[in-house]
Amino acid sequence: MNPIRVLSDLLINQIAAGEVVERPASALKELLENSLDAGAGQIAVSLEQGGTKLLRITDNGSGIRRDDLPLALARHATSKIAALSDLENVASLGFRGEALASIAAVSRLSLVSRSSADRHAWKIEAHGGTLSDIEPASLSAGTAIEVRELYFNTPARRKFLKSEATEFAHCDEVFRRIALSSPQTMLSLEHNARAQWLFKPQALEARVSAVLGDEFRRASVALDETAGSLRLYGLAGLPTFSRSARDTQYFFVNGRYVRDKLLSHAIRQAYHDVLHHERHPAYVLFLELDPQAVDVNVHPTKIEVRFRDSQALHRFVFHALNKALSTSTSPSAAARPLPPTSGHPMPTQQGRMPLQAEQGTAFYATLFGTPPPANNTEVADRPAPIAASTEATTDLPPLGYALAQLAGIYILAQNRHGLVVVDMHAAHERILYEKLKTALDTDAVESQPLLIPASFHADPIDVASAGENADALWQLGFDIAALSPTVLAVRAVPTALRHGDHVQLARDVLREIREVGAARVLTERRNELLATMACHGAVRAHRQLTLPEMNALLREMEATERSGQCNHGRPTWFQLGMSDLDKMFMRGK
Repeated sequence: MNPIRVLSDLLINQIAAGEVVERPASALKELLENSLDAGAGQIAVSLEQGGTKLLRITDNGSGIRRDDLPLALARHATSKIAALSDLENVASLGFRGEALASIAAVSRLSLVSRSSADRHAWKIEAHGGTLSDIEPASLSAGTAIEVRELYFNTPARRKFLKSEATEFAHCDEVFRRIALSSPQTMLSLEHNARAQWLFKPQALEARVSAVLGDEFRRASVALDETAGSLRLYGLAGLPTFSRSARDTQYFFVNGRYVRDKLLSHAIRQAYHDVLHHERHPAYVLFLELDPQAVDVNVHPTKIEVRFRDSQALHRFVFHALNKALSTSTSPSAAARPLPPTSGHPMPTQQGRMPLQAEQGTAFYATLFGTPPPANNTEVADRPAPIAASTEATTDLPPLGYALAQLAGIYILAQNRHGLVVVDMHAAHERILYEKLKTALDTDAVESQPLLIPASFHADPIDVASAGENADALWQLGFDIAALSPTVLAVRAVPTALRHGDHVQLARDVLREIREVGAARVLTERRNELLATMACHGAVRAHRQLTLPEMNALLREMEATERSGQCNHGRPTWFQLGMSDLDKMFMRGK
């Protein structure tokens, strides 16, 4: 067995470099964070060959004093913490004192800096960890760092680097994260002498648009929620902007980009009711909290964190985001912008429907469980009046008024922006789902006794489940009793679903209870069950509706949270603006 030896400082730094500096992008991240910690208002980045040949960063920060230059390249030397209490309250992005030493150990590094205490700049170099003497240099202010030939002295490690395009893509992503976290900072990126990005100091929403594009900004909702020392703000993409991959997810904790399972779960739960299960949400969110409430000393790259009160934080993030999405995914929400009008007057204008027609006919009761208005049969059977006018209508509701039904599936409506197309089944499904959730939350699920009970053949285990879980079934609005060892009778169903398939509803509920238990059905699996129930109770495709019935559905959509998506996360309606229609018909060309 070989004797135990103390490793050399160079080998220690090279080992550390394997953790801290995985690739050029890792070095870029550490150096950019150092510039931000130095209070830089301007940062310029220049790369060659994806950062493997050259990585240069110049900033106008506070700089490093001459006598501190050798310490800046020494391991575990930092100006950001001095004691354990500082580590527990760290507010800077960097604090370990490992990054520069690790980078210097595996590259040819040049560091030029000038602090306000020095009359001119000073320079120090490191070749594979060996430091040069300090020399005078030229720099007006701040710091300039050049990292050349990364991993030149560790060829085995260099072999793991990917192609130039891949390494630059990773550097570009790091740069974009820093740009999002610091909108007040001027940032530029150059690759192989070609300009890639230039961000001027700007407001957060403008910076998000510059980095992620106007499409994301238009399809997102702003939020800013506080609770005690917690604050969550930023932009959350609407469900219609969902992605097939997690490529537009940025979460910052006290200005630091992090990937955290707790936060990801809270966000996923907030989107659960409005996002298709195979899609991923898009967001740029910032969480601010007391530095003592978060441990950033978890991972060498500082990309993982731990929270002292993780459950409270999970609840806060979930409720803040859920609230923002609830108020932004219904058609009447002001936070959901609609396409601007083209400036052309509408060729026709739908007249204001009579009050009783807007309220709906007997089918209103079918949809929403309320008595139909009286004496409106004649109005229900005739089309709404269309008034010829060239004046734009300004008092139309967000989804406008129904014009017709297409293929027994879609409702066509006219609002102030143009044409609205609604998937009637998906929209009604969301309305029923939200009503069922609200009723169950308040223990107010109304039950409708059936004049003639619906009986069906059932397995003995379903018969037993119905008897053992009668209270849970009643809480859901069902009364299911055994007629024989193999026959069950549905005697009552939730009022909102009284026009649905009673037998299939009962089978689905009993199956859920049998598989996971009544307690889980009413807690963690509650929403899944209610979504299934709402799907069965929603108006079916190819059901012919009258105009008042269609308008009743539109008004309920406007009053329902999250009605922009069905229970499975698919959209329930689309807007075609007048400008869109004009383009289709080449008007004005």
